[in-house]
Amino acid sequence: MHLTRLALTDFRSYPAADVTLEPGVTTFTGPNGQGKTNLVEAACYLATFSSHRVATDAPLIRQGADRAVLRGVVSAAGRDSLLEVEINAGRANRVRLNRATVSRPRDVLGVLRCVLFAPEDITLVKGDPEQRRRYLDDLLVAVRPRYAGTRADYERVLKQRNALLKSAKARGVPPSALDVWDDHLVAAGAELTAARLWLVGQLRPLAAACYSAVSGADADTGMTYRMAAWRQAGQGASSGDDSATTEPAADLAVLAAALRDALAGRRHAELERGISLVGPHRDELELSIGGLPARGYASHGESWSLALALRLAAYRLLRSGGEDPVLVLDDVFAELDGARRDRLADLVADAEQVLVTAAVGEDVPASLSGVRFTVGGGQVCRA
Repeated sequence: MHLTRLALTDFRSYPAADVTLEPGVTTFTGPNGQGKTNLVEAACYLATFSSHRVATDAPLIRQGADRAVLRGVVSAAGRDSLLEVEINAGRANRVRLNRATVSRPRDVLGVLRCVLFAPEDITLVKGDPEQRRRYLDDLLVAVRPRYAGTRADYERVLKQRNALLKSAKARGVPPSALDVWDDHLVAAGAELTAARLWLVGQLRPLAAACYSAVSGADADTGMTYRMAAWRQAGQGASSGDDSATTEPAADLAVLAAALRDALAGRRHAELERGISLVGPHRDELELSIGGLPARGYASHGESWSLALALRLAAYRLLRSGGEDPVLVLDDVFAELDGARRDRLADLVADAEQVLVTAAVGEDVPASLSGVRFTVGGGQVCRA
């Protein structure tokens, strides 16, 4: 899978841009602030219909414009597909595939798959649990697009349940309707958790191998999914026993029972606080290096290597499905020492398509030679 064309209209800093791309490595170089990241952000938006840099779409529309339009031609399985996204201010976005309007954007997830590594990814290791949950859910949708519906269902139920809890707190009376929303939360939450557990099982050996390859060290890395409901439901011999947080099996019935028990046990606390305290939105993906939690203990170099390993593991998992995703390395090499640069370059050199951004062309290892574009003054020119 690769992009053969990327066209932008009123996206970020670009009134217009139209770039023809090829398989292999393409590097965009130019001073900071000239729009290199905007280009690869646009490519990844076409794959996920979301930005890795902002939570809402409004900043993506060029100042003074009322909409932005992205177009990408994707070559996969011997045929080309035209994917178009119209990002609108204050109203629903529009998605078209081969010029036919798509009623639900999630129905065309998978037409383009991208794996992006950017400087912000250090938060996968050092940041809050929310960052790691998003990593899992974004990858889950990329691997199995049908889970976009599960994810959306859970977020909708959680929002409604939180609104009901807040209302109940204000009135001081437990609403009878909460039992109905508990049922919805258990159904969607158990399905999402089971999918995450399956995904962690797939990722664990891949991430360990990628960490060793990137860091050059044979370190023992760990990845464990900690389910809040498992703890709240009283699993384990005692509250101080670590078996209470042992990663459960991806069994829907068992997970649903644990989640339901945990909700019952926390009902009083939830009504007091007016918020849902149990569910996949409270779970954690714990990462470790050498038996110690990566968050708080890993050095800067170790954290970068682990963050890279997580993205490379995602790339390998998607690749195992039969088609390479587009691999995007946004200003990555400037953050790495020479040895890690070379090892990373060796790991990605055989990818079908790699898009690289760099302020200084010399930061990109020579082994990643390919097409080069210069970016500056709103123009993207082939070098």
